[in-house]
Amino acid sequence: MSYVTETPAAAPQIAIAHFAGRLSVETDCADVAHALKSGEQDFVLLHAVGTEAAYARRHVPGAIHLPHREITAERMAEWPDDTLFVAYCAGPHCNGADQAALKIARLGRPVKIMIGGITGWEDEGFAFASGAAPGEPKRLLAA
Repeated sequence: MSYVTETPAAAPQIAIAHFAGRLSVETDCADVAHALKSGEQDFVLLHAVGTEAAYARRHVPGAIHLPHREITAERMAEWPDDTLFVAYCAGPHCNGADQAALKIARLGRPVKIMIGGITGWEDEGFAFASGAAPGEPKRLLAA
């Protein structure tokens, strides 16, 4: 008996509940990239960590720079209540997306994280965007 089969697999109904639960709070880089490429982006993508200068250097195309520390009810009121937010951070070594998702959920908003974050996006070979966030001064590009 291998270590794989030493613990029996869960019953199908338990596995369904487990994986459906994970997919209700997570998405991945490939699914986000497909939505962006196909024009089916039905969510707001949040770059949930870092400074404006870091965002300007490299971010996922279409992402809004909204660090988790700046998520407030007032800021989130810019979007309809049923808007789905997808937060990402630097990668598996970072919990900024989790912190953002927790704040958003506590505000009663639907939210998922993009697992892998910037590291996963890069590993998948997807292109990054650069430039200051809308409304940010262009001087950040030189930072």
